[in-house]
Amino acid sequence: MTHNVGGIDRVLRIVIGLGLVGAAATGYLSPWAYLGLLPLATGLIGWCPPYGLIGFSTCPVKKAD
Repeated sequence: MTHNVGGIDRVLRIVIGLGLVGAAATGYLSPWAYLGLLPLATGLIGWCPPYGLIGFSTCPVKKAD
């Protein structure tokens, strides 16, 4: 499994995921906000299945020396 989520994309996924899960846990948002676990997981793991399907990546390109 190659990482395809990097940098700012990864940080945003983690922050948004934590925000949604926290809001659902406190009752501020409906239980549907627990779907925030998806961006949280992809941000923590560094791999997004839809990105893999379409061949997209936000990771920096590593140059061979």
